[in-house]
Amino acid sequence: MLNKQIVGNTITQQGILPLYFNPDETVSVEVLRAICRAGIKAVEYTNRGEAALNNFRKLIEVRNNEKLDILLGVGTIKNVKDAKNYVNAGADFLVSPGFIPGVVDYANSKNIFYAPGCMTPSEIIAAENKGIHFIKIFPGNLLGPEFVSSIRDIFPKLLFMPTGGVDTTKENLEAWFKSGVSAVGMGSKLISKKLMEEKNYTAIEKLTKEVLGIIQQIKKAE
Repeated sequence: MLNKQIVGNTITQQGILPLYFNPDETVSVEVLRAICRAGIKAVEYTNRGEAALNNFRKLIEVRNNEKLDILLGVGTIKNVKDAKNYVNAGADFLVSPGFIPGVVDYANSKNIFYAPGCMTPSEIIAAENKGIHFIKIFPGNLLGPEFVSSIRDIFPKLLFMPTGGVDTTKENLEAWFKSGVSAVGMGSKLISKKLMEEKNYTAIEKLTKEVLGIIQQIKKAE
């Protein structure tokens, strides 16, 4: 079981947390391989639909058998039961769309990295008081970089990652990182439904590599 520090450092260093779900097990596996080839070291598989848990177990199996150098986490965790199911399946970390005290307690008891979703200072304070250091700002498209800029000084010890509405353009990514975020969560703008339907894994790999490169440039310039 990985400790929280390793997961947090991995996400922060790559500056992006790709997230995706596909009901098809084979597509899910091929996307994982594609983003691994692009240089991704941590990914969030979204807990969406009945196939998600079984697909995730397959991803763990493939990762371990092929010795892929990537951390596998799970997003859209909304209750303790799901958190336990995925941790038992081998999840390296957990992510939620909201702040769930029960999941915080469970993750802390297992020393598992957990990033709750927050959209108000009150939620961020509640998370911080529970020992959380990494906050998912959600939904990012509603809050915007200005929100992070305005609260950054109040929470000097916390790391922020907006998810939802983060674009692949240099301008959008620069705006977020200049506001003080440590990483960005990126789903359909990076791993689109269209590319998955077309099974265009080469395009997914190429775009992921490009975005990763843009983020590393931005981080170096800071």
